[in-house]
Amino acid sequence: MDAPHVEFGIDSFGDLPRDDQGAIVSHAEAIRAAVAEAVLADEVGIDVVALGEHHLPEFAISSPETVLAGIATVTKRIRLASGVTVLSSDDPVRVFQRFATVDALSGGRAEVILGRGSFTESFPLFGYDLKDYEVLFEEKIDLFHRLLDETPVTWKGTTRAALHAADVYPKTESGRLSTWVGVGGTPQSVIRTARYGFRLMLAIIGGAPDRFAPYVDLYRRASEEFGTTAQPVGLHSPGFIASSDEEAKELFYPGYKETRDRIGALRGWPPLRREEFNAEVDHGSLYVGSAETVASKIAHAVRVLDAGRFDLIYSSAGTVSASARLRAVELYGTQVIPRSESFWPNSPRPRPERRDDHHRDPRGREDRHPTGASGRRSRIPRPDLRVG
Repeated sequence: MDAPHVEFGIDSFGDLPRDDQGAIVSHAEAIRAAVAEAVLADEVGIDVVALGEHHLPEFAISSPETVLAGIATVTKRIRLASGVTVLSSDDPVRVFQRFATVDALSGGRAEVILGRGSFTESFPLFGYDLKDYEVLFEEKIDLFHRLLDETPVTWKGTTRAALHAADVYPKTESGRLSTWVGVGGTPQSVIRTARYGFRLMLAIIGGAPDRFAPYVDLYRRASEEFGTTAQPVGLHSPGFIASSDEEAKELFYPGYKETRDRIGALRGWPPLRREEFNAEVDHGSLYVGSAETVASKIAHAVRVLDAGRFDLIYSSAGTVSASARLRAVELYGTQVIPRSESFWPNSPRPRPERRDDHHRDPRGREDRHPTGASGRRSRIPRPDLRVG
């Protein structure tokens, strides 16, 4: 069996961390923390940073592409993605323009991951009716797909003004913006992704990853039927890394439970019990533990889904300190990724040189020297990422 070609990313919604005195930081500080985490990720050889969109008080990032533009100017190699862009409550033309701008600023490193959104706070905020949830995404993904050709577009629908031979700027240097679709587990979303020839990102936030294998198979079969290309799938799941399994669990659990219970109260779920958390860590899709433990779990998930990318949602526990989050990012790049790759020792992909884990303070920026070259991305279009 050939060694897999796997890429590794990190995801964040700009969750508000705590400072070293235990106080929750401001939205402005949380945005700056997300930038610092992305800079560190670039230094330690992580392939992608993906920033998600929320419009809630516990999350600082409502405009991922604006933060990505800032990251573009202080990084050299890492690719810059949304995770996801809620296309249903946005305008496809403006989404394309904003990400084409990030692509220009970063030298071709932008990716957009499109989704319908598992949270719906953006719909009333921007004047959309939830009864149009399906048609909004269906029409807007169709328009976005046409815009990716970077030629004049004529289009008509029911959710925005028609376009007649409209040319959209700026153009990308590669001629195509890298695009994924994020899917939370509906066959219709998988089939739609295959129909447009986008890459598939599976949002696996609970349960064993093995149960998503039928969706991977469906994506490949549908792509063949539509005559599009089934590219390697990705998955993103929550987790946290510390020096030991116990430390990681103790740091992660309080904030994760708080977030999970807050969401659960809106969705009719019972409060999370510690036994359920432990079971999800041991057998499900919470990648919480030491570098060795998390690497082993990632390798298993990649193997059972034959995935080409794994993204860790590392900021899911909002009460974790900013310094602990930086440490988790560093451990992911310097220890988890190499250990994961050791499960397929003949991996064909050369990795950038990583800095020695013992020679830096994760909170210090003075000794920064990003590794890698300019890191221009492939011209092969990539699919969108976010629950679609």
